Amino acid sequence: MTSADSVTPVLPPLEVDDAAAVAWTEEADVVVVGWGAAGACAAIEARDQGASVIVVDRFEGGGASALSGGVVYAGGGTPYQRQAGFEDPPQAMFDYLRLELRGVVGDETLWRFCRDSAANLAWLEQQGARFDATMPPHKTSYPPDGCYLYYSGNEVVPAYRGEHAPAPRGHRTLARGQAGATLYAALQAATLAAGAKAVTQSCVRRLVRERGTGRVLGVEIWQLPHGHPETRRHAALNAKANRWRNWRAAAAERWRRKAAGIERECAAARLVRAERGVVLATGGFVFNRAMIKQHAPQYARGWKNGHAGCDGSGIRLGLGAGAASAHLGTVSAWRFITPPYSWPRGIVVNARGERFCNEQVYGATLGHAMVEEQGGKAWLIFDAALRRRALKECLFGRLWAFQALPAMALMLFGARKAGSLEGLAAAIGADPAALRRSVERYNAAARGEGADELGKSADMCQALGPAPYFALDLSIGSALLPLATITLGGLRVNEADGHVRDDEGRDIPGLYAAGRTAVGIASARYISGLSLADCVFSGRRAGAAAASADQEETR
Repeated sequence: MTSADSVTPVLPPLEVDDAAAVAWTEEADVVVVGWGAAGACAAIEARDQGASVIVVDRFEGGGASALSGGVVYAGGGTPYQRQAGFEDPPQAMFDYLRLELRGVVGDETLWRFCRDSAANLAWLEQQGARFDATMPPHKTSYPPDGCYLYYSGNEVVPAYRGEHAPAPRGHRTLARGQAGATLYAALQAATLAAGAKAVTQSCVRRLVRERGTGRVLGVEIWQLPHGHPETRRHAALNAKANRWRNWRAAAAERWRRKAAGIERECAAARLVRAERGVVLATGGFVFNRAMIKQHAPQYARGWKNGHAGCDGSGIRLGLGAGAASAHLGTVSAWRFITPPYSWPRGIVVNARGERFCNEQVYGATLGHAMVEEQGGKAWLIFDAALRRRALKECLFGRLWAFQALPAMALMLFGARKAGSLEGLAAAIGADPAALRRSVERYNAAARGEGADELGKSADMCQALGPAPYFALDLSIGSALLPLATITLGGLRVNEADGHVRDDEGRDIPGLYAAGRTAVGIASARYISGLSLADCVFSGRRAGAAAASADQEETR
C-alpha cells in the first residue's frame, strides 16, 4: 500500500498479555466499527440488550446505506403487502429466496430471515422509518415518487414463481427521491437516542488481541481532532467524492486521496476497550481496486456502487486476526433494461448473436449471466417500433433521470442501425446466421408457435418486425450505459450469532461481523433491497450476541 492510497491502512493485531495492563483511553461493552445500516442496527440492538456501545466511523456515518435507494426486501405478510392485496406467507418467501441464494447460507438461517422479515420491518418503523403500499403500474428497477412497494427481484419470472403466487417484497422507504438518506437518518437518530456514543472521522486500523487465546479485546483507532480546520476539510472532501464518485471518477479519487492524506497527517491514535465484543460492519470493498483485481478482475471496469468507506477495511481487519473469508469473487453487476418498459420485449444476445438469458429477469441476474457466462459482452436488439415506444416512455413515462437519460442517449447516439439482420450482425461483429436464428425463434414464440425457449412470459414476447433494426451495447464497458457493481462476499460467520470464524470453523472470541463485511443473505445473487434487509437481520443478530457475551465464557 503506497502513501497515496485512499483505502484505510490496516495493521496486524496488537497482541497483549493482559487487558488490564493496556492504556485504554475509553471503553464500552460493545464497539461497532462502521456506522452504516448494519452498524446502526448492531448498535441499537446492543443498547436494547443493556450493553454500553461505542460506534466508530471513518467519516460521519451513513456509508453505502445512505447512498442507496432505501429499499428493504421484506415479506412473510407485511402490512403493506396486505394493504396492496397480496398474501405472502413466510414459506413463499423462503421458497423463492432459496432459488436465488443457492445455498450461500443454511436453510435454517434463511428460514429465520423469512420468518422474522415482517417483524424486522416493524422494528425499522420503531426506529423512525416509514413505508407505504402504493405500487407502480409496471415492473421497474426503482419506482417513481409516490410508489413504494414493488417487485424488486425475479418474483414474476415464470422460472422463479414456484407454487405460490408472486408477491412484491421491495419496500422503498417513504421519501422523495433516493430514499437511502431518509432511512439512514432514522437509524442514525435512533442510534444516538438509544444511548450509543458515536466516534466519527476515525479509522480503526487494527484490532487488539489477547496473546494465546486470540480473543479480541478492543480496537486501535486514529481520530481526527474535533473542530480542526482539516477535520472539516476531510468531511467536505468525502462529501464531494461520494457525490461525484462515478460521474467524475478521476476527481473523486483525488478527493479520496486528499482525505486519506489528512487522516495520515492529523489523526491521533488511541485504544478503545470492548469488554464483550467488537462488531465489524464497514461494508464491502468495491473502492479497493487491488482487492477487486485480485478477487473479481472481470468486474474492474464496472461502476463502483458504494461509499468511499467501502474499501474492505473490516474484511482486512478480520483476515489479519485469522478470520476466514468466502465469496470475495462474487460481485453483483446491475444490467437493468427496464425501464424503458419496452426494452425487455426485444432480445439480448451475446457476441455471437445468440440469446442467453430471459430478458425479463431482474437486472443483476442479467448482469451476472453477461459477465460470468458471456465475457461481459452483450447487445440488446429491437426494431423501429420498439425504439419509438421506448423513447416515448423515456419522455413521458415518469422515469427517474438516472433511468431515462442514459437510455435515451444510448438509443439516439450510441445505437448500431442496419437495414437487415445480416447488416446488424456485421455492425456488431456477430454471426449473421446465429442472429437470424435468434430472431426467428423468438418471433415464433411471440406469435404463439410454442413457448419461448428461455422462459420469457408470453405477455412480454413481441415479435420483431421489419427493418430497420437497432443494437444497443449492454457490455460492462459501455460508455453510455454504465454497469453498476457491488461486492457481496466477506468474512465467514457463525450463522447463529454472527461470530467471525477462522479457517477451521471456530469462532474468534470477541469478534463479530454484519452487513457486507460478512457472508450473509445477500452474498449469492443480489435482489434490490436484500442487502439492507440483511443489514437489519445480521446487524441485530451481531449486536444482540455481542451484548450478551459472557467475557469469562469466551476466554
